Amino acid sequence: MKTKILLFSLLFLAMTASAQVRFEDYFTGQTLRIDYTLTVRADTIFASPEQLRQEGPWAGTKKHLIDPFDYGNYRIAVYDSATNKLIYTNGYSSLSNEYQSTPMAQHNFKTFYESVNVPFPKKTIKFVLYERDKHMNLYPLLERYINPNDIFISHEKYTYKAKDLIINGPINKKVDLVIIGDGYTAQQHKEFEKDARHFMDVLFSYEPFKSLKDIFNVRIVFVPSEQTGTDIPGQNIWRNTVLNSHFYTFGVERYLTTEDYKKVKDIVSVVPYDQIIVLVNTSKYGGGGFYNYINLTAAKNFMADKVFVHEFGHAFGGLADEYWTSDVTVKDFYDLTKEPWEPNITTLVNFDSKWKDMVADTIPIPTPSTPEYQNVVGAFEGGGYVTHGIYRPMQNCLMRALSYPFCKVCQRSITEIIKYYSE
Repeated sequence: MKTKILLFSLLFLAMTASAQVRFEDYFTGQTLRIDYTLTVRADTIFASPEQLRQEGPWAGTKKHLIDPFDYGNYRIAVYDSATNKLIYTNGYSSLSNEYQSTPMAQHNFKTFYESVNVPFPKKTIKFVLYERDKHMNLYPLLERYINPNDIFISHEKYTYKAKDLIINGPINKKVDLVIIGDGYTAQQHKEFEKDARHFMDVLFSYEPFKSLKDIFNVRIVFVPSEQTGTDIPGQNIWRNTVLNSHFYTFGVERYLTTEDYKKVKDIVSVVPYDQIIVLVNTSKYGGGGFYNYINLTAAKNFMADKVFVHEFGHAFGGLADEYWTSDVTVKDFYDLTKEPWEPNITTLVNFDSKWKDMVADTIPIPTPSTPEYQNVVGAFEGGGYVTHGIYRPMQNCLMRALSYPFCKVCQRSITEIIKYYSE
């Protein structure tokens, strides 16, 4: 049963504004990986702890340990067990919370393997995983005390092949991307590297990434698949690949994901990373992106470049979809009486917390979708998979249609996250 955390969001904001936590007081320079499973249905969720692992150098910021954004459908918090002081927070989204809004979740449970990284502690910590429901309430799902000297914290190391593509500086001052592949055989190693370089060229041709390219490090890790391609269940096509990626996620043909997140995390553990990118060796159209979790793209499709950057907008920027006409997996995903956490959509319930400061005084709110307001920031109705009640910043943006760049609001939001990692 869920226990409601009253006023948690207000308390969280107050804690964010408090004095910064000193990294050296509580953490070593290594990474603690915490794995668990979430078993979910539409109105129910259970969390079960899995493994703990000590992994390589901590790649995240050492300055902003209390995450200022409050994005994501899940929230992780680390407390010093002796004082109960909050010393680290972050957020993410994944397939599990999305599944709860699908028709199949009304009657069927499904279990998802999930994993998060936190700085490795010097002393015993209390780790808490929270779920954020569609009404923007946070509930604790999992709480466990972790002693850094626990003999069951695994120290196993993997020997996957890694290579630097772009290195601009120390990991704690840069955004560290790791690219892995699915459906590339041993003979396609060079092809994978070529594809990885191509998609980085694409990413850094879009603003604000273009102007801030020097704040990124990029590495690749290659693990071969037995067969080329990916699973396409709707066509009875099945391929033996290392990450078990597949189309038709939750019944939507273009939705390309993987549920083998343990394997993903094992592979990327050989390098420092903030964001995980998966290139899937298929020409079929599709992709999927989840905030602070994973970004997948069908690498060989003629629309792959634009899909990749769109999905990276989800995974890195926490950006919402701004369209409402395409087939999607979810139903009634947003509560229109609450302000969604994503920075690029609003219900106007608390517009001051979004991009109202970017709207000129002469622009009406809501803003008509007419030629007069074609290139201005306003609040245009339609987005978040619905035609009414959710508003987007501009008439067109990459998060609505692939033929456009990121709008001004999305660019500002992405820039703030890049600076969060690099300051």
